[in-house]
Amino acid sequence: MADEKFYFNPTTGEVTQGKVASWDNRMGPYDTREEAAHALEIAAQRNKAADEADEAWED
Repeated sequence: MADEKFYFNPTTGEVTQGKVASWDNRMGPYDTREEAAHALEIAAQRNKAADEADEAWED
C-alpha cells in the first residue's frame, strides 16, 4: 500500500508525498499537501496551546 500522506521537510521547505526524507527531516503526516505546507504554523499553534495548558495546570 502506497503512503498517501504528505510530509514537510523543514530543511528544504519541500512538501513530499510519502516518507521520502529521513525521520529527522520530516514533519507529518498530514492529510493534504496544503496542511503539510503549513506544518511550521501548525506546530507553533500546537506548541502555544500546550504552553497555555501547562500554565493553567501550574496555577
